[in-house]
Amino acid sequence: MDNRNGYFQLDMKADGTYIRLIPGRPDGKALEFDDLSKYLSKVKIYDYDINSLAKALTVSKEKPVECKLTLAKIPNIDEMLEIAISADKMYAEGIFYPPSVGGRRLKKDDIVDIMRKSGIKYGIIDNIIDDYIKNPIYNDVIIIARGAKPTEGKDAEIIYYFNTDKTLKPKEKDDGTVDFHQLDMISSINKGDLLAQLIPEVNGAPGTDVMGTNILPKKIMRKVLKHGRDIYLSEDGLKMFSSVSGHADLVNDKVFVSNTFEVLADVDSSTGDIEYEGNVTVKGNVTSGYSIRAKGDIIVDGVVEGARLYAGGQIVLKRGMQGMNKGTMEAEGNIITKFIENAVVKSGGYITTEAILHSKVSARGDITVGGKKGFITGGEITSGTAITVKTAGSTMGTYTLLEVGIDPKKVENYKAMQKRITGIEADLDKLLPIIDTYKRKISQGEIFSQEKLDYIRIATNNCIMLRKELKECQNQFEQLRAEIGNNDEGWIKVENIAYPGVKIVISNVIYYIKTEVHYSKFIRDRADIKIVGL
Repeated sequence: MDNRNGYFQLDMKADGTYIRLIPGRPDGKALEFDDLSKYLSKVKIYDYDINSLAKALTVSKEKPVECKLTLAKIPNIDEMLEIAISADKMYAEGIFYPPSVGGRRLKKDDIVDIMRKSGIKYGIIDNIIDDYIKNPIYNDVIIIARGAKPTEGKDAEIIYYFNTDKTLKPKEKDDGTVDFHQLDMISSINKGDLLAQLIPEVNGAPGTDVMGTNILPKKIMRKVLKHGRDIYLSEDGLKMFSSVSGHADLVNDKVFVSNTFEVLADVDSSTGDIEYEGNVTVKGNVTSGYSIRAKGDIIVDGVVEGARLYAGGQIVLKRGMQGMNKGTMEAEGNIITKFIENAVVKSGGYITTEAILHSKVSARGDITVGGKKGFITGGEITSGTAITVKTAGSTMGTYTLLEVGIDPKKVENYKAMQKRITGIEADLDKLLPIIDTYKRKISQGEIFSQEKLDYIRIATNNCIMLRKELKECQNQFEQLRAEIGNNDEGWIKVENIAYPGVKIVISNVIYYIKTEVHYSKFIRDRADIKIVGL
């Protein structure tokens, strides 16, 4: 038999059971002690001289050798096939063991039957099995079945032909104030303009694993063009056009167009509360007690008093808000205002202003308090990302809370899991070379005591357990990373002075300012808050 790998064969003689060790070709795989011990366990031969077998194995690397295993004479053993199915069940591997002298070789029907009993129903590779039967190769892993991967589809895509980027910030003048004349944040459109185009989804095709189970492709995202009034679609539903000239806005994946509703004077008793599908522009003030609700943007040229403003888009106040402890302002997008005083303000984007006094202000994005004044005095200011201010607090020690950051518990779990993974990898790096060294010495014929053999077995089991734990930790690590995303832990920048009375919170780490701090940036450094100069 011309086998390129080293292999073995049992021979049942009158005085006992022997094993023949045959070297392979130089381009083949050498016979290892693990191959022998694994096979002998399979055929239930346990009582043999390990050291004698190890010596014979060393000699067999140069020439064939025969070694007596046991006085017992056991029945002939037929050719064997061991099957291993991959974790994802996309392929199956087989290792063939030779028959003993006088034993029977497997036929193709036998091999297929063994595969069927192992649960393999799909993807049997006939030509590989046929080649093996003609030219058997022992002591080698052969892929004998392979599944078919699913063909992945493609999500639908919508291309918008107007500005949907709500992160654009207003330009600043040389003196640091906002230029309200050049905001360029509202998308103007003309009647008949193409607003959006839908590129339909592409369906995928299922695959099949070797167990015969269908593997569905990843779910694809189907989309439709959603819109409000004064918009029409092409006959195939793939293009969206405007019926009017005005402004376009994207709110929760739905496109709105409208002519901006314009109030030429104040919002007061003469107008009543305003609720509008599109954008609202107020040339005067919004007086106390009245409200504006707009699905688009709100722009006010004058002052907002103790009123209520809600915008599905952005809010721009060219002067500011004197809330009188009852005014509220909320925008799904950004908020840009001259000042905020005695009010409650919420933004789904960033907030840019020149002053905040005794207010409760929160934003998912940055809060920037700049311009000529750039101060925050009193109240609670919370940002999901960063706060930039010139002066925080006051000489009177006014309590002022500045808070930024993300969920600290998830961050701590993420870092702990990262540390554990590093520890397991370090343990494996120490353990694997020791195991490999002992196995190599056994293969070379070195004799070990039973105590050392037991140590090798325990070390091998520990290695298996560590690898299992490593895989579980890596899965949890990836899940935590997906949950917290790429968010950093936030920071607070004071470009001039932070007075005593200011409380700094970054991801639940607290720092109280007790003496004046100048030109500094507050960042989280592990369990502490670190102050760095600007």
